[in-house]
Amino acid sequence: MKHLYLVVTLLFSLSSLAKVSVEKVEYKDGETTLEGLLVVDSAKLKNKKGPGVVVFHDWKGVGPYVQMRAEQLAEMGYVAFVADVYGKGVRPKDNKEAGAQAGKYKGDRSLMRSRVKAAYDELAKSKYVVSDKISATGYCFGGTAALEGARMGLPLKGVVSFHGGLSSDNPEDAKKIKAKVLVLHGAIDPNVPPDEVEQFQKEMNDAKVDYQLTAYANAVHSFTHKEAGNDISKGAAYNELADKRSFVAAKNFLEEVSK
Repeated sequence: MKHLYLVVTLLFSLSSLAKVSVEKVEYKDGETTLEGLLVVDSAKLKNKKGPGVVVFHDWKGVGPYVQMRAEQLAEMGYVAFVADVYGKGVRPKDNKEAGAQAGKYKGDRSLMRSRVKAAYDELAKSKYVVSDKISATGYCFGGTAALEGARMGLPLKGVVSFHGGLSSDNPEDAKKIKAKVLVLHGAIDPNVPPDEVEQFQKEMNDAKVDYQLTAYANAVHSFTHKEAGNDISKGAAYNELADKRSFVAAKNFLEEVSK
């Protein structure tokens, strides 16, 4: 009986884990084919629709890290859609390729916004999602993309940027923001220096945006990414405490805006 109990317990545990499904989804931005991931936990949804979150990848593109973050959201009851900004099959193999891809879109905010809107539209039509309860989040490059979604006036409930760039080609676009905004920032991030943070705050304040900005001590760029290593002198490094704190902050924020 003891062995039977262990087998049943194991099967139950495996069944619970299996309820998070990851589906590749092809969609379009104009003539460009993109390939994102729709991540859903059917046990959480219980045959109902749920709030959605578009998750924007870092400079390495769609991969295991951003999928893991989407799975975390699905386990919390959100319908998560990993956006593909770069295009189907465009998956940088190293930092040089990643820098070239990220630079292409940072240098062309109109193109970035087009990819952001394509991802939002794809999630909004999902049979799983409550279409007027969609938020966006992103990591590094993805944080910049999520903010651009807000600045272009998409009807997002909330936007969360983890160690993302905060600059804007047109600060007046902040007046189009409908979403509440949460920026989770490394306090000593050399890639997003104090003057960029100050300009962002001025942009938000002038437009009277409902925003929060939290700076984590001793944290630099990529503080949620373990693969960044621990050497802060490189300007990008993992910080366990900042990772945990920012996760809780984002969780609470998304619960607030998704009500």
